[in-house]
Amino acid sequence: MLSRIWGLQRLLIYFPSPGPVPSAAVVLATGRDVVLDTEDGIRLGAWYFPGGAGAVLVCNGNAGDRSMRAELAVALNRLGLSVLLFDYRGYGGNPGRPSEDGLAADVRAAQAWLAAQPEVDPKRIAYFGESLGAAVAVGLAVQRPPAALVLRSPFTSLADVGAVHYPWLPIRRLLLDRYPSIERITSVRAPLLVIAGDRDDIVPLALSRRLYDAAAEPKRFVLVPGAGHNDPELLNGSQMINEIEGFLASTDMT
Repeated sequence: MLSRIWGLQRLLIYFPSPGPVPSAAVVLATGRDVVLDTEDGIRLGAWYFPGGAGAVLVCNGNAGDRSMRAELAVALNRLGLSVLLFDYRGYGGNPGRPSEDGLAADVRAAQAWLAAQPEVDPKRIAYFGESLGAAVAVGLAVQRPPAALVLRSPFTSLADVGAVHYPWLPIRRLLLDRYPSIERITSVRAPLLVIAGDRDDIVPLALSRRLYDAAAEPKRFVLVPGAGHNDPELLNGSQMINEIEGFLASTDMT
């Protein structure tokens, strides 16, 4: 049984929608459909919403596709920010299969594309990571420091999340993809905002708090009362967006 679980584990981690994804213009008239080219030859579909010199690179969670984060992109764009919303390999009709190394390559391609846009100041790019995407964003932040880092429902490591949901399995021995954010966050020097809901039954609040506690200053922790992992309050809720606006303003992003 363990060998079967080992072979199928990525099906238990990544839940991509097959696509296709609608045009960015359906979301905002100014939106553009763009293609990102990764270093290993994968072409990724993305939406770009131009705004100001400050920009946000959004790293999605493990399920669905970018259309599920459209309301977040609109809210951030309305703050005067340029926003890049992209799908990982295997998501939203993109070729390839998701893996930790693959998603790391995908986000590097996204960051390079965003930094090259003429209206964007490469020194004023923030990363926003949601759940699994928070781990992707932390990994990128170590390699390519952002102006600011916003983590929504982050976890310490995938092994820690797995141990919560599958306590009877030797998760730490089985995992191919580990996303060890707790080891990486100590190397991040960007201003940090962590946002979590107190009713999150997918990523326990305690894991988000542990990651926050391990991070360097300056940092801020925001608790959204009554919010579960997939609740709208953690997508484009007024408290979350207001906190992001204030945080980015304090870092000269907006």
